[in-house]
Amino acid sequence: QVRLVESGGGLVQPGGSLRLSCAASGSSRSIWSIYSMGWYRQAPGKERELLASFTSDGSVDYEDIVKGRFFISRDNAKNTIYLQMNSLKPEDTAVYYCNADPFSPAYPEVWGQGTLVTVSA
Repeated sequence: QVRLVESGGGLVQPGGSLRLSCAASGSSRSIWSIYSMGWYRQAPGKERELLASFTSDGSVDYEDIVKGRFFISRDNAKNTIYLQMNSLKPEDTAVYYCNADPFSPAYPEVWGQGTLVTVSA
């Protein structure tokens, strides 16, 4: 069973930066061949929303709400993805989740436990 563990959340001032990490473990195969890895967030009272994800060929898709401010990257050897968040705004306050979306229905979708990011002066 694949397990995802996020880290790096915390309190940051508006305009600041933060980098989140998500480490995957428990897969007997390369996670990159099984899952599209990505980042979501859920603000209080709102639905969970996709921010960015890797496609099957390793390229990246960004949602418009974070284009130019947030950047997703990965370390293949460490089975880890990152989310670099710049120019943070109070409206970026949310719980950020790592997601493993399988390319095949033979595998389950996996979520991390979430990490809280609070943007406040």
